[in-house]
Amino acid sequence: MVLYCFIKGVTFLVVDFAKFWNFSVSFTAVYYACLKIELFMRKLRNNELGRISVDEFKKTSKTPIIVVLDNIRSLNNVGSVFRTCDAFLIEKIYLCGITATPPNKEIHKTALGATESVTWEHFENTVDVVKKLKSENVKVLSIEQAENSTKLNTFLPEKNQKYAIVMGNEVKGVQQEVINVSDLCVEIPQLGTKHSLNISVTTGVVLWDLFSKMNS
Repeated sequence: MVLYCFIKGVTFLVVDFAKFWNFSVSFTAVYYACLKIELFMRKLRNNELGRISVDEFKKTSKTPIIVVLDNIRSLNNVGSVFRTCDAFLIEKIYLCGITATPPNKEIHKTALGATESVTWEHFENTVDVVKKLKSENVKVLSIEQAENSTKLNTFLPEKNQKYAIVMGNEVKGVQQEVINVSDLCVEIPQLGTKHSLNISVTTGVVLWDLFSKMNS
């Protein structure tokens, strides 16, 4: 009823405006045009999104990307990364050092169940994870502002190559010793006054960029 009244109100407004400027406009034509626009952009309900179950997620072929969290202190950030990884079918998350692990109610607040779908493992030392991944022919990208870094918008992933992205601590960033053993440093170009983006935001930007390039 509210939607109907809104569309009808907009229709009257358009018709009155047209009359003021001596345009000939059909009330019916404007009404149905407004109605068509509204129906075209109708928000989907959750049960219309076509999401898969946790069991289906486990069996589905994954995006060849691994996320490594290097001493992330915020549990909300950890949960947000889990949720983003779920969205892009990320293969695995490595939680390193002080990074908290599930089950944890603070992680759950932002993960919203993604800790059940996305595979994860805890390592005490991030360098050990990077060396392990490189031995498995995974290319490791430290997401950090560094000398000779590659801008994210210019980076092109190789076909049939698995990648790992290392996300650093909220204050100190990726450890230098981790950068030293990485294959590449990738940086998000920034134009404003702040030195960096939030780690969960950065993860989302990088994963979407890599995901879209891998599937283009």
